[in-house]
Amino acid sequence: MLHNLVHWLIEAIGNMGYPGIFLLMAMESSIIPVPSELVMPPAGYLIHQGRMSWLPTILAGSLGSLAGAYVNYFVSQFLGRPLILKYGRYVLIPPEKFQRVEQFFLRHGEISTFIGRLLPVIRHLISIPAGVAGMNHLRFSLYTLLGATIWCSILTWIGYAIGQNQELVMEWSHRALLWVILASCGLIACYILWHRRSGH
Repeated sequence: MLHNLVHWLIEAIGNMGYPGIFLLMAMESSIIPVPSELVMPPAGYLIHQGRMSWLPTILAGSLGSLAGAYVNYFVSQFLGRPLILKYGRYVLIPPEKFQRVEQFFLRHGEISTFIGRLLPVIRHLISIPAGVAGMNHLRFSLYTLLGATIWCSILTWIGYAIGQNQELVMEWSHRALLWVILASCGLIACYILWHRRSGH
């Protein structure tokens, strides 16, 4: 069944082209559960086949992630914190989950937008506290694009190197995620240390 799903995704992405990658990654970046691990690796496989190119693929994935992130940003900015806490559970954002992400955002500042794009679950939610807090658009876009580009590039390379063997793709995606999490923890630690030493 998984093999059939991957085959369908490869053909669907091949038929839809770069707009399809943009749309699917926009959905992945909002609250619609479309795992990026099922979007970017098939696109990487299509690059290997010569049916797509590196730069447009990464751009489509990254800009799609930014578009989806802005959907969450503006919705949360419009609704405000009280309504998200009250009704968020109906769109898979229970109060306890939102509060954890909000605390993460407030504790680590704007860098959490960048880190959040690299982490599962938080990736889908980090735009919400940013919208509630009214984060500067330039910085929000910059950090979101930077994190999304790194993650899209990793997944695309995995698909390019491994092909359509989804079991191996998922295995290597999980390995890459582990290294990304470790690198993110190190980056957060350095960021906090720098802030303390500089007196921020």
